Amino acid sequence: MRRFGFEEAEVTRMLSSVGGDDGADASGRAELVARAAWSMLGEPGDRTAGLLVTALGAAMALDLLLDGATPASIAERVDPDAVAGRAALTSDIDQALARWRPRLRSGAVVRSFEAAGRCGARLLVPDSDLWPEAVDDLGVHAPIALWVRGADDALERLGRSVGLVGARAATSYGEGVAMDSSAGLAARGFAIVSGAAYGIDGMVHRAALATGGTTVAFLAGGVDRLYPAGHHDLLERIARTGAVIAELPCGAEPTKWRFLQRNRLIAAATRATVVLEAGWRSGSLNTAHHAAALGRPVGAVPGPVTSAASAGCHRLIRECDARCVTSVEEMVELLGDADTLAERGADAAAEGRSSDEIRVIDALSARSMRSPDEIARRSGMSTASVLGVLGMLALDGAAVRAASGWRKA
Repeated sequence: MRRFGFEEAEVTRMLSSVGGDDGADASGRAELVARAAWSMLGEPGDRTAGLLVTALGAAMALDLLLDGATPASIAERVDPDAVAGRAALTSDIDQALARWRPRLRSGAVVRSFEAAGRCGARLLVPDSDLWPEAVDDLGVHAPIALWVRGADDALERLGRSVGLVGARAATSYGEGVAMDSSAGLAARGFAIVSGAAYGIDGMVHRAALATGGTTVAFLAGGVDRLYPAGHHDLLERIARTGAVIAELPCGAEPTKWRFLQRNRLIAAATRATVVLEAGWRSGSLNTAHHAAALGRPVGAVPGPVTSAASAGCHRLIRECDARCVTSVEEMVELLGDADTLAERGADAAAEGRSSDEIRVIDALSARSMRSPDEIARRSGMSTASVLGVLGMLALDGAAVRAASGWRKA
């Protein structure tokens, strides 16, 4: 961290305040502080930031930024062999530098650590023992660091968790379904994950707490800025017995964009996502789409056909291969499907499938045809890459092509 002007003692002090030292050597501590810095430089899910940090390491990527390296020189370091795509990568980095440089302030890093220390937040990075490894499935869109308030066992139980989400404008029907679903799943030992918003989210958190279960809330701002304000006491309770998690540093404010990006973490961190009640344009559908793109099972609870508050759930069932679930037992079956999907992924890897092939297979449906563009959206790959993989899968008999698109064999 030579260019940020931090002395070694200051680095140690900052990391100690958030439990991030753990006996790391000087380079390890520099990497930790750099990841904290990157959590405030880029917006959540910043692809270019994720690409640089993955390829170069957080400390080196930050040093290049601080040294004023040109976009072309950074692109060459990131991928020295990809001459053909160098221009596009250089352009992406050039645009990203314009976004990041206004935020490049060492004082902001210090203040975020100080705020984290005051509220008892910890810094987690991918090498941390308690890092939720499932979020790494987001690839270059995965969080660079996570700020956490909560209990260790709550973080450990994310491996056996379900995302329960829904609309803020919930009806009494939706709230009843949310309460029964959350309490039932929590009683069966599943951690309940949601976004702490008004309506369905708040109800599932409260029901899990009332049952004595574990619940985890992902926030769209810093973990010291508990939002919404009306759920301040609820979030404090969650932080004491469960966990409150954000990829943005302390002091960061929630925004509409950050709520949408927060949803991808709920989808990635859990084994399955269930939408309990949602209108046609509910933000919870965004969570479901992220889960489907990651190959996670998605469930939707049906409601009265005359209820606009359930139109989004019906839309998921009709258009997005969501499973219709009407009871806790059916939600548990959905979580069993997650195990099956994981086993299929392991089987594909054992058969010598590449990671791209696994992602395309997971994005295909066995029931309905999907266009290459739709498969690209679900897999997080480019359409050109998807077409190349589909050709290989067709030769292997793993994918079938028709005039209306592709499906799993």
